[in-house]
Amino acid sequence: MRYDTPMDQRNIILIGPMGSGKSTIGNIMAKRLNREFQDSDHYIEERTGVDIARIFDIEGEEGFRERESNALRDLLGRNNRVIATGGGSVLRAENQKLLKQKGYIVFLDTSVNQQMQRLRRDKKRPLLQTDNPRERLEKLFDERRPIYLDLADLAIKTDKRVARRLAADIINRLPDNLK
Repeated sequence: MRYDTPMDQRNIILIGPMGSGKSTIGNIMAKRLNREFQDSDHYIEERTGVDIARIFDIEGEEGFRERESNALRDLLGRNNRVIATGGGSVLRAENQKLLKQKGYIVFLDTSVNQQMQRLRRDKKRPLLQTDNPRERLEKLFDERRPIYLDLADLAIKTDKRVARRLAADIINRLPDNLK
């Protein structure tokens, strides 16, 4: 893979399923590394003025995925950031290519049990508004985990780990020229 950005300026991109801690850990890492933090879902909400659930209601998942691709292009247009992506942002080949070209990818590997625990009170996730959220999470896990693993420069288990320590562990494992 040819990178079009010097290593020391590359973005650190967090991928993984919903509830894996991408936003929380990304924010901590950005502060410790003195980088700007961006969350692609928050970026979409700021640009549209509505929440993700509303976009799903109006435009469906395909409409949201298009907005997500546009947001990634915008966010990855600048360097030296920590970026938390949406769980499904890896589904499109164009996004996969862009992520690989523009950043060092960290996969936050989280079990379905951990997701269930972290998301049990969350009513804002459109993909979980179903009679059987566990079944949905298991299906998404089976579909997306191979993609996450394929894209990742670093994969790290997050189950039962405190966010601050996990962020420190990821930073310690980054290539020296990204710290």
